[in-house]
Formats: sequence, C-alpha cells, structure tokens
Amino acid sequence: MDPIIEEGYARLLETLEDLQAKKETSAAELRGNVGALVSRMAADTAPIVEKIGLEMLRRAKREASGELYDQEFYEKKMIVLGKGEPLPYRPDDPSKPVDTQICVLDTDGAFHELMYTTTEIRTDSYLAPLTPEEAFDIYGYDLVFMLYRALYEYAKEDEELTAALARAIEYIGS
Repeated sequence: MDPIIEEGYARLLETLEDLQAKKETSAAELRGNVGALVSRMAADTAPIVEKIGLEMLRRAKREASGELYDQEFYEKKMIVLGKGEPLPYRPDDPSKPVDTQICVLDTDGAFHELMYTTTEIRTDSYLAPLTPEEAFDIYGYDLVFMLYRALYEYAKEDEELTAALARAIEYIGS
C-alpha cells in the first residue's frame, strides 16, 4: 500500500481516538453539572409556568359513575415534566398505593414529585419536594427536554399571537 495512504489512515485513526476522548470528557463534565443545568433551566422557565401551567388536582371525591366532585386543587400552577414508575406506597401513608407518579415544576421554579392514589370513593395526592439533582436522578434527561419544550412552545405561541394581533391591527387600519 502507498505510504501516504497508510500515514493518512493512521492520522485519521488518531483523530478519531482524540475525538472519542474529548466526547467522553465532555459527557462526564455534563453529567457532573446536570443538576446546575436543570436548576438554571427551571429558574428560567418558572416565570411562564403561571401562564402555561395547569391547576393540579389535590384531592376529590368520586361518584359511583366515576365523576369527581368536591375537587380541591393546589394553589400554585404546575407543568408536568415526566412520568415515573410508581412507588409501591406513598411516603406520607404506607397504606396508600401510588397509582400515578409525575414530576412537576411550580411557579416558584421548584421541582416536586406528585403521587396520586385513586380508590373507588376518593382520589388524593401527595406532593413531595425534589432538588434538581434528585429530579434528574429519577426522571433523567426527560426533564431537560420537557423544560426546553415548554419554553419553545410558549415562544412559538407568543409569536403566533403577536402575528395575529398585527394582522388584526392591519385589518382595522385598512
């Protein structure tokens, strides 16, 4: 084989090894700082949670037909960031199984784990605070993706609203 080709191929292999080493170093650094990343993203997303968030059910009674009544909601709005594998029981009451377990972000930028227990006559919940690191450990990169998605969709809707308002003003003016 031609020595120039062999030399070029050897250099290419060295470059690939260097890139792989840099990639592993960067990934390790990112994993080490993911708590800070998620925390900053949550703080930046918090101001819009009041606008895009949901009123999450705290507890309610259930009629025989399955309809809910006497509903109570948490006072802060929240956005849902991920769904986890339910624990066998709730931390506040071991006699209550967990049917649904989700990660939420409230208007203060705080992460919580919301656990629902549903019986024939009642639905109630337990809201447990989570640190950004705990939230990431449980829900993984879904948190990063969902925080990004929340801001992206909010910005897109804001652009559409601004464009619609501009069209309305233009229509009125013509």
